[in-house]
Parts: sequence; structure tokens; C-alpha cells
Amino acid sequence: MERLSSAILEKVSANAKAIVKEAEERAEQRIKAAQEQQRAKLEEQKSKLLNEANAEAIRILAQAAIGARQETLTAKTAVVNEVIDRANKQLASLAGNERVLANLIKEGIAILGADKVRVYVSSKDLTAMQKLVKEDKDFAKRVVEVKRQDSLGGVIVEDVEGKNRIDNTFDSRLEMLLPRLLPEIGKGLF
Repeated sequence: MERLSSAILEKVSANAKAIVKEAEERAEQRIKAAQEQQRAKLEEQKSKLLNEANAEAIRILAQAAIGARQETLTAKTAVVNEVIDRANKQLASLAGNERVLANLIKEGIAILGADKVRVYVSSKDLTAMQKLVKEDKDFAKRVVEVKRQDSLGGVIVEDVEGKNRIDNTFDSRLEMLLPRLLPEIGKGLF
């Protein structure tokens, strides 16, 4: 009996050891799987956080670049506006210059090809224009009327019928030149 009981105990003990060993192996596999799952989840979260951080860094850099471009554009615009203001002041300082007026009128008359013309001048040039017509006999014959108009200076020469006119005002000349000059100014300055 003792042998039988010892054999049964050995068999039960061997079965128990096998069951325990199998349970330990399964537990170890589960632990490894859980650890692997945890590691994968951590990598996923780490990757997600890095992607978010990269996206945020790219957004910040883009905003900084836009801000820098806006500041540069504002500075360039200020410089260009300053150049235009200086040109306007320089042109305004020519107001009342009889020689400039005479040249602009002669140019207008030549382009129109008219014998008699009407001349429009700024209020600053009105006195100089009247003096020119009074002192220059050729102008006295050709200029039938002098009218005032708003501009920095210069003249508008018009045939007596009012059909054709040449705008030789400083405003219009500057307006015509600016589209050609601004790119050159931009290249020179920037």
C-alpha cells in the first residue's frame, strides 16, 4: 500500500509540477505579452507626442516666417512711401519755375500740333504762368486761356476745342513713372 500510495503521490506530484510549470510558463508569456503591449503603447504615445511636437514646431516656424515677411514688407513699403513722398516734395518745389512751365507747355503744344491752346496750371504756378504769357510774345499768341487746376505742379495743355489734351502735370508724370521705377527702387534697396 505504501508503494501504491507513494506511486500515486509521485504521479500526482509530477502532474502538479507539470501543471504548475505550465501555469508559470503561461503566466510568463502573459507578462511578456503585457510588457510588449505596454512597450508598444509607450512607443505609440511617444511617437504621437513627437509628431505633435514637430507639428507645433513647424507651425511656430511658419508663423515666425510670416511675421518676418510682414515686417520686411512693412519696412519696404515704408521706404518706398518715403521715396515717393520725397519725389512729391521735390516736384512741389519746382512749382512756380517759369522755365519748367515753359518747357512743359512747349512740349504739349508740339505734341498737340495746335496753334491756340488752353493751359491749366496749379494755383502755385498761376502767377508764374501769367508772367510767362505777359513776357513771352509766342506764348501770348498761342495761349488763349489760363485756368487753375489741382496738382503738384506742371501743366495740362488742351486745344481750344477741348478735344485733345496733354497732361504734363507732375502728378501724372510721377504716376506714369512709378510702375517702371518701383521695381528698380526695390532692386536697389532690397
